[in-house]
Amino acid sequence: MLSDQNNKQKVLIVDDEPANLRVLKKILGDLYRLTFAKSGEEALRLVERELPDLILLDVMMPGMTGFDVCQALKQNPLSKGIPVMFVTALSDDVDEAKGFDVGAVDYITKPVSPAVVKARVRTHLSLVQADELRRTRLQVIQRLGRASEYKDNETGTHILRMSHYSKIMALALGLSENAADNLLHAAPMHDIGKIGIPDSIMLKPGKLTDEEFAIMQKHPEIGAEILGESDSDLIELAKIVSLTHHEKWDGSGYPNGLKGEEIPLEGRIVAIADVFDALTSKRPYKEAWPVEKAVDLIQSQSGKHFDPKIVALFQSCLPSILEIKERWQDA
Repeated sequence: MLSDQNNKQKVLIVDDEPANLRVLKKILGDLYRLTFAKSGEEALRLVERELPDLILLDVMMPGMTGFDVCQALKQNPLSKGIPVMFVTALSDDVDEAKGFDVGAVDYITKPVSPAVVKARVRTHLSLVQADELRRTRLQVIQRLGRASEYKDNETGTHILRMSHYSKIMALALGLSENAADNLLHAAPMHDIGKIGIPDSIMLKPGKLTDEEFAIMQKHPEIGAEILGESDSDLIELAKIVSLTHHEKWDGSGYPNGLKGEEIPLEGRIVAIADVFDALTSKRPYKEAWPVEKAVDLIQSQSGKHFDPKIVALFQSCLPSILEIKERWQDA
C-alpha cells in the first residue's frame, strides 16, 4: 500500500542557497513530496529521474542560471510539460518578461510570503491535475473508439480521417480551436454503440432484413448508454456525437427523428464526415466511390440528409479534406 507521502504531488526546489531551501521546505514540506537541488545541472539530473509535478527554480545561480535550466527543460520532450515557477530576488520587469519567454508559468519574488507560495503552488498543481485528468479521459475515449473497430468492417484509418474532416469543417464554421479539437477527439466514438450489436448482424455480408436493420439502428442509443452521464465535456460531446450522427436534416433519421437545428451541430458535422469517408473507402462489400461521385451524392442530399450550410462549407473545405484522405490511406 502506498504511504500518504508517496501519494503527495512532487515538487522540486532548486536554489544554490541552503537557507532558501530550508525556508521553502518549512512552507511546503507538510503538503508535498519535496526534492532539492543546489545547481541547475543537478536539477536537470533529478528531473530525468524523478519527473516532478512542479519545479520552483531560482534564477541567479553559479553555472547554469534558472533561465538556462528552464530552457533546457522546455527543449526536452520528457520535461517540457512540467510547470516551472521562478522564485527569485530579481524584480525588474525585463527579468520577469525573460522568465515567461523561456517558459515559466509564474514568478515569485524573494523574500517569499508563505501564503503566496502556498497559493501559487496549489493553483499550478491543480492545473497539472486537470491536464492529467483530461489526458486520461482522452485515452479512454481513444481506446473505446478502437474497440468499436473490432465490431465493424471500418478501419482505424477511417476513424482517423473522418475525425480530421470533422475538425476541418468545425474550424471553417467558426468554432474555436479548442472546440474543434474536442470534436476531433470525440468523433472516433460515433459508432461505439456497435459493440452492443450482435455479430450475426454486424458481420453479415449481405443486405440486412428489416428486423436486423431495426436492431442496427439501436447503436446510437447503445453508444450513449455506454458513455453515460459524465462531468467531462469531452465525454459528453462524444455522447452527443454517438446519439445524433444518424439524424437527418429533414427529420427522417434515427434514433429520435430530430429535424434541422434540433440536431446538435457536432452531429451534423460528423454525419457528413462519416458518410464521405465511408463512400470513398473500399469495404469487403463494395468498392470505393470516386471522390466526384461521393461529393455529388452529398450535394444531392443537401436539405434532406445533411444541413445545407455544412454541405456548402464541405465543398469549400474539400482541398484540405482530400489532403487528409491522401495522408492516411487504408493499408
